[in-house]
Amino acid sequence: MRKKSILKSLTTIILAGLLVPAYALADVKIGIILGFTGPIESLTPDMGNSAELAFKEASDSGQLLGGQKISVVRADSTCIDAAAASAAAERLITSDKVVGIMGADCSGVTTAIANNVAVPKGVTMISPSATSPALSTINDNGYFFRTAPSDARQGQVLAEVTMERGHTNVAVTFVNNDYGKGLSDSFIGAYKGLGGKVSAVVPHDTDKADYSAEVASLNASGANILAVLGYIDQGGRQMIQTSIDSGAFDKFILADGMYGESLLKNVDGDLSGTFGTVPGTDSKGAARFAEMAKSAGIKTGGPYTGESYDAGALLVLAMQSGGSTDRAALASNVFAVANAPGEKIMPGELGKALRILASGGAVDYVGATNVELIGGGEASGSYQEFEVKGKSYSTVRYR
Repeated sequence: MRKKSILKSLTTIILAGLLVPAYALADVKIGIILGFTGPIESLTPDMGNSAELAFKEASDSGQLLGGQKISVVRADSTCIDAAAASAAAERLITSDKVVGIMGADCSGVTTAIANNVAVPKGVTMISPSATSPALSTINDNGYFFRTAPSDARQGQVLAEVTMERGHTNVAVTFVNNDYGKGLSDSFIGAYKGLGGKVSAVVPHDTDKADYSAEVASLNASGANILAVLGYIDQGGRQMIQTSIDSGAFDKFILADGMYGESLLKNVDGDLSGTFGTVPGTDSKGAARFAEMAKSAGIKTGGPYTGESYDAGALLVLAMQSGGSTDRAALASNVFAVANAPGEKIMPGELGKALRILASGGAVDYVGATNVELIGGGEASGSYQEFEVKGKSYSTVRYR
């Protein structure tokens, strides 16, 4: 009798193991692809760590898909090399078998990854920082989202700020890629629409040793302020340094790609009076995320840390809403967790959100950046107007 009882127990245990859902057999793999090398390399470590903060929060809660943990696989987008970025994404999807991707970052490589790899293979991408207006109309089959607003909006806001400050004649330089062209077109169109004059428009590359020719051309325009729509670590910063060294310009108009502590640290000269815009909000969610990030050793002085946390959170919640790690189910549930109706979810409340979803309830993820997805899946967004004072940034207001 005892032997039969033991055999029966063993059989029950074995059968129970066979009935465990497939997603419980291994960690859930999620990819992070950002430009850890290249022209925004000073920004991406904190962006990646912010996304991982959301993944750790979900894992530690014990509520994700019956207690699953998330395993993060990182890859380098380079920000500017579309072929390298696509190859990195291919490895994430085919070799590492990630169920979703937080990224990419820069607009050109994000477009390449979406068109060449992620969308054809049915893998969701949520970018925290790819802002080109062209991404609003790509044929993504419902697999591409972004927690940052389009530069169609940023260009308008930056133009308004520039005119409000009394600058009616500007010169413009932009990084010669999808991001720079899209933002430049948006800014120039809006600025001219407000009555401003654009005296010169000169593109720049990210990897030149000498930018004196570009600066000389801009200086000849007669404008007394230069809009630099580029990248903080390569190209844009060198355009500023060359302008200062040559005496061409000493005040600048900046956008999101130029905002960060490394600019103030690495430029030799006084940037006081320089101003610009970057996605941002003074919401309760932003304040709560800042506290969480500080406790985790993450700097929030650069752009897109909150957006990165939110992108990670949306991937997690969409999986839970779909009840599996199925890639198509994840994609089809992003809107459901990002927007009303449902209980509003703030940073630090992912465990609560996962419990609600597991019980069949609905959530409206607000997060660090007041997430609200519009159109084809991009954030409506708000902006921080900033000004440089000495070696620090000062917030003027949010709009």
